Amino acid sequence: MNTNPMPFLQRLAAAALLGLAASLAFAAEPPPAPPAALLKDLPPLGETWRVDNPYRGDAKVAEIGRSLFAESCARCHGPDGDATRYVGNDLRMLDIYCHRRIEDPKARAHCVRDNDDFFKLSVLEGKRRAGVTHMPAWQGVLSQEAIWAIRTFLESRRPAKSDKLPPAAGG
Repeated sequence: MNTNPMPFLQRLAAAALLGLAASLAFAAEPPPAPPAALLKDLPPLGETWRVDNPYRGDAKVAEIGRSLFAESCARCHGPDGDATRYVGNDLRMLDIYCHRRIEDPKARAHCVRDNDDFFKLSVLEGKRRAGVTHMPAWQGVLSQEAIWAIRTFLESRRPAKSDKLPPAAGG
């Protein structure tokens, strides 16, 4: 009878690591594409990606975006994108500084366009750091229409001007 506990502990540790790796790989995979029924009411945008959100301010698109967000994003970012008690970032705050801290309309529009690009690339390419997937890539899963509808929903969830903001960087 072998009384050395090391082989058993090594096998147990290997099994635990294998299980952890499998669960992380599964968590990194995006769920299936949203139902086509959610996409059919979105105005088609074609194959060429838009530079900025073409649906901005459209309440009907924001409601479709809400459903798409619930299907694809809420498990990490929370049901309203605020990430309270969730692992993802608060997506409602993406361009809050553009709207509250930048007075010049041209500079504000440039800021929002930069954030549109950041959002689009983040969704398409995902977030991976040090070999760890923090957000799956959605390229080939979510269409341009779906991504901009989700962005429109998140813009509709932006906190009111009366809500307190964190201090600006550097002061």
